[in-house]
Amino acid sequence: MSRGLFGMAVFLGLTFTLAAGTSFAFAADKPVEVKLSKLKAPAPAEWAVEKTANRLRSFQFKLKGDDGDAELIVMPETNPEPSKSFPRWKASFVVPEGKTADDIGKQSKLEVAGATLHILDASGTWKFKERPFDPKSKEEQRDNYRVVWVIVVEGDDATHIRISGPQETMVKHMPGVEKWLKSLK
Repeated sequence: MSRGLFGMAVFLGLTFTLAAGTSFAFAADKPVEVKLSKLKAPAPAEWAVEKTANRLRSFQFKLKGDDGDAELIVMPETNPEPSKSFPRWKASFVVPEGKTADDIGKQSKLEVAGATLHILDASGTWKFKERPFDPKSKEEQRDNYRVVWVIVVEGDDATHIRISGPQETMVKHMPGVEKWLKSLK
C-alpha cells in the first residue's frame, strides 16, 4: 500500500514538474507586460525577466552585453519629486576633479500618454550600494558605468525605473529602452 502511494506521489510530482516546465516555456514566449500605475507596455523580447531582488521592485530585467550585463528595475509608489531624488542619485557618482555633479548627469523630460517622465542620465564611476539607505550595505565602485533613472509621474502616483550597466551595454540597449518608454500607454 505504501509503495502504491509512493509511486503515485512520484507520478504526480513528475506530472506537476512537467506541467510547470511547459507552462513556464509558454510564459517565456509571451511578452511580459510591464504595468506602472496606469501606464503599461510590453517589455522588449531581448529583456530577460529576472526574479526581483527585493519587495520594493515590481519588475526586474537583465539586458545582455559583451562587457557585462545591464539591469532594468521598476519600483512603484515612489517619490515623484526629481528635486529630491536627482541630487541624491548624482551624489552616487564619483565626480572627477574640475567637474561638478551637474556635469556628469544630464536631465531631461518626456511627456507620454498623460504622464511626465523625468530622466537623469549619469556616467562615470558609480558608487553602487545594493541597499542605498542601509548604512551597513557595502559600497562597490563600478568604473565606466552609466545609470539612467526615470521618474514616471502619473497624477499623484510615481514609479521609478533604473537602468544601469557598463557603458557599452547601455549604449547598445538605450535605443530600445527609449522606444519602450515612449510606448507606455
